[in-house]
Amino acid sequence: MFTNHKRQAERTGRSGTPRAQYLQELVSEFQKATNEESKERIVANLANFAYDPYNYEFLRQLNVLELFLDCITEPNEKLVEFGIGGICNSSVDPANAALIIQCDGVPLVIQCLSSPVRNTVSYALGALYYLCDHSSKKEILKPEVLEIIRRYAAAGSINLTLSNLANAFLQKHVNQ
Repeated sequence: MFTNHKRQAERTGRSGTPRAQYLQELVSEFQKATNEESKERIVANLANFAYDPYNYEFLRQLNVLELFLDCITEPNEKLVEFGIGGICNSSVDPANAALIIQCDGVPLVIQCLSSPVRNTVSYALGALYYLCDHSSKKEILKPEVLEIIRRYAAAGSINLTLSNLANAFLQKHVNQ
């Protein structure tokens, strides 16, 4: 459920932690973490906050989108999955999408299309759907990228989720 200022005040109460502070604590905890499982848990938690428009400005202020992009470069598949999940969840917002593009996130998202983890591929397709605009179209609509997306689109009942996501991308950005 999406949050607004009134709902957040009701949920937080007088002695609760404000959202920006809580997110900052998560980022700090991630930066201090040495255990991979802790990092995975924290990034998954941050990715869950990334779907709510109420949090978008906080995520930008705290450089969480950059943290998600950093996670995509890790060898740990769970960090990649949760990082691209956060990118997917937040990229629906044009300001977030612009920041992801500005931070050279598009090649990282494209790279996720080749992941052996289905969720990672699903998140990458979803993110590309929102990241593909006038400033990133040339990079995203390269023949080699479209070939991968078309293969997912053709998967049909083998993987309906990936097929539907790929077809939605193609309908919006290629087969207009």
